[in-house]
Amino acid sequence: MSDEIKMSVSSVTQTKGSKAIYVMFEDRERKAEFVLPECALVSNAGFSREETAALKDYIIKEKESIYGLAKNVDVMDAFMGKKK
Repeated sequence: MSDEIKMSVSSVTQTKGSKAIYVMFEDRERKAEFVLPECALVSNAGFSREETAALKDYIIKEKESIYGLAKNVDVMDAFMGKKK
């Protein structure tokens, strides 16, 4: 995997009556999106099976910190492109 992979975390959203967080990993050419709490792969464009497995392992290990990041996402600031 490239050392240049960026991770983005959504705010906590409501999906079909339950809470969900979306985590996106991307570099110049590839994107993979996962949903928590299931840690399920939602979409993948370019990452190998081994790479998505490693990303999933990362999400599982860092689940609590990802939840903390999601709780601090201000949707309007993110929409307006403001950085904290």
